[in-house]
Amino acid sequence: MKTSLSVFLSKKRDAVKSIIHDLSKEFEYISILGTDTQGTTYNVSKSGSGVNDSRLVERGFVARVYNGVNYSEYSFNKIEDLELIKTKIREVALKDIAIFKAKGTRFMPFPLIKEEKVKKEFYSEFEIDPFTVSAEEKLSKLTDIMNQGLKKSDKFVNFRTVFEEVKYSKIFVSTNKDLAQAILFTTMYLVPIGRSEKGIKYDFQGLSGVKGFEILDEAYSKIDDITKSVLELLEAETVIPGEYEIICNPAVSGLIAHEAFGHGVEMDMFVKNRAKGVEFINKYVASDLLNMRDGAQSGLEVATYLFDDEGTLGTDTLVIENGILKSGISDLLSALQLGTTPTGNGRRESYERKVYARMTNTFFEAGNDTLKDMIQKVKKGYVLEGYFSGMEDPKNWGIQCVIAKGREIIDGRFSGKIISPVTLTGYVPDLLKSITMVAKNPVQLSGTGFCGKGHKELVKTSTGGSYILAKGRLS
Repeated sequence: MKTSLSVFLSKKRDAVKSIIHDLSKEFEYISILGTDTQGTTYNVSKSGSGVNDSRLVERGFVARVYNGVNYSEYSFNKIEDLELIKTKIREVALKDIAIFKAKGTRFMPFPLIKEEKVKKEFYSEFEIDPFTVSAEEKLSKLTDIMNQGLKKSDKFVNFRTVFEEVKYSKIFVSTNKDLAQAILFTTMYLVPIGRSEKGIKYDFQGLSGVKGFEILDEAYSKIDDITKSVLELLEAETVIPGEYEIICNPAVSGLIAHEAFGHGVEMDMFVKNRAKGVEFINKYVASDLLNMRDGAQSGLEVATYLFDDEGTLGTDTLVIENGILKSGISDLLSALQLGTTPTGNGRRESYERKVYARMTNTFFEAGNDTLKDMIQKVKKGYVLEGYFSGMEDPKNWGIQCVIAKGREIIDGRFSGKIISPVTLTGYVPDLLKSITMVAKNPVQLSGTGFCGKGHKELVKTSTGGSYILAKGRLS
């Protein structure tokens, strides 16, 4: 089955085109982004169940207009009185900038956006429409998954299950562009919580994808692995701080890619001189075994789309090629300032918020090695699995990743010892240049979380990769 543009946007599309047609006679550039997102989150635990709106739910429009110096924006959620909306856009573009100029406000000038004529649409595919399935059936399946997990051990004190369904529709109209897309994605979380004499431990298994209700059936196959993980964590030991050989599983590789060269190459930070990445374009920043990509068209996950929130078509950007930093990821306005080609990474948290350069599907490509050979190469180290959080300093390229656990390897064999929690820290180029092997396992992407710009501006992203062998500082 395919998604379809929301009824709301379908009905308002002609009105948006009318506004663009009229105002394009007065302004050199005018565009409107329309967004209509519906979504629901279902959760079950031993203490009860709940149904709530997704945090992504929104409905509204944002106009961008060239004011002669840079770009003014006006957001609105009603589109009944077209003359009033046109008046408001004029006021924002003309009166507001006049007031700021009178106050002596300094402006960052921007070139005029030049666009080619484009008319395209994209509608994602799925098997079962979750919005046609009753809340009772969803909660029943989540409860069944929880109960099956709790039966795995009497050490489990709870087992949370969460299912989220989101369908977003967007239109983008300017003088030369007429774009539309509708994408449905779902996410799930299995969170067992165990208790022993050592304390309480938990882990989570996330599932995500541009798919429908069928994702709940996939969740059943994850119960054994995630419950086993928590039981291992209950017996885990503390790591002795130091530098070790580390094999990062795809989840950890993705976290490193996201934190190290995701935020570090967001090009609005180049404009503001807040990212060290600008100093390393066309220079070695990693092992020559490493290739990294980002882009709405780089993979099929929650951050896949036809066009971004500025009407730029999504791309597949090769960020690192054989260890050399080749490109950043940019929004349209940053690209105008830097004289580069926009990569389709201009994203808004909502129609009421500004655009930033943001990651989409970010991952390290697969290599030519085998996981078995990697393990045999390790004299003393760990396979790092899962994560809880990550943080990076784009200005100085420091990184910190909180990993769920590590499996000890001694002389090429697992010793049976588990360490947890584990914090991986270091200077990004040092960490990535230490990579000596990259597995040929297929790249795995996960889009279960949100990415913030600093402490705010959350958007959906996906991360991933294959297994990598490197050296890392653990504590």
